[in-house]
Amino acid sequence: MAAKNLATKDDPAEMAAAIRAKALALGFDAIGFFEADTDEKRRRGLQHFLQQGHHGDMAWLDRDAPTRADPLTLWPEARGSIALAMNYAPGEAPLGNLGHGEIGNVSVYARGGDYHALIKKRLKELAGFVATRFGGDVKVFVDTAPLMEKPLAEKGGLGWQGKHTNLVSTKFGSWLFLGEILTTLPLAPDKAESNRCGTCRACLDICPTHAFPKPYELDARRCISYLTIEHKGVIAHEFRKAIGNRIYGCDDCLAVCPWNKFARQTKEAAFLPRADLIAPKLRELAALGEAGFRQGFAGTAIKRTGWPRFLRNLLIALGNSGDPENIPIVEGHLLDADARPRGMAVWALRQLAGEKRFADLRTHHLPRENDPDVQAEWNF
Repeated sequence: MAAKNLATKDDPAEMAAAIRAKALALGFDAIGFFEADTDEKRRRGLQHFLQQGHHGDMAWLDRDAPTRADPLTLWPEARGSIALAMNYAPGEAPLGNLGHGEIGNVSVYARGGDYHALIKKRLKELAGFVATRFGGDVKVFVDTAPLMEKPLAEKGGLGWQGKHTNLVSTKFGSWLFLGEILTTLPLAPDKAESNRCGTCRACLDICPTHAFPKPYELDARRCISYLTIEHKGVIAHEFRKAIGNRIYGCDDCLAVCPWNKFARQTKEAAFLPRADLIAPKLRELAALGEAGFRQGFAGTAIKRTGWPRFLRNLLIALGNSGDPENIPIVEGHLLDADARPRGMAVWALRQLAGEKRFADLRTHHLPRENDPDVQAEWNF
């Protein structure tokens, strides 16, 4: 977004104060300023993450690595950076659904509307204010853009990256959506937040799949959020029981952070949970079909995952339900067109049915099965 090069006598501190006031008026809950510069620590951290293969299927992280680690590679003319955040803290207990086999657990951030559109709209409003009031050029970024949001937010004083690698705030705990604005204008930088995790390791110890090789390091390939959202293939056997009834994302490491005691429920209506996503019934979701899924989840982050992967997750949850009454629903997906839910239906059936029933179905289905992953499920 470009604007006329307007002359201004405002100094960086005065500009920052005016921008801060406008951001809060637009509904942002936190804002910080910092210099757009090259950070060697940030670059090394991303390089280590990629070299370890911890990004899994997320090839875009590797592809955009030089730009992602350095805002100046993305936009050499940038001088100032603005980090912004919106609180999405829940009013209900974020882990309250876990262990209830008849319902699915959706990550708090995905229970309401898709945050990308709302935050991007407000970032553009704020960027327009900056360009019109002070001149210079501006660019906005939210989530999918190649910038490392959490380290940048830390540098802007919004919080610090905790041992679970997510941003932690003294005011909002672990419940912040992030966005950034880069500008050609110089801005008075805020002081970076100090790390306040201390000796606490609650977020590390609660992880059901042991996704943290060490503090401040995440292996996404073991993370339930990655497995149920980003991972495109079959979910490995070793993680299926640990997934439980988590059908989209995982909040365990976020929810146990002691700093959440200062968090207050979001005031943003778009982030409040939809009634049907607070405690969704697994059977009803599994019966949606692709058309029903697209219609029912329009305007949510869940829709971007697609029906086959979402159904894959549902079938794992149904297999973990321990309820034999779910067997007919699971059997109905043994002939699914996509091999991923078809294979998970086999696994779920093995968890719920007796040996005789499973053996009978194996005799009927296996000779006609041509996908090696699904054959492996029948023969596991």
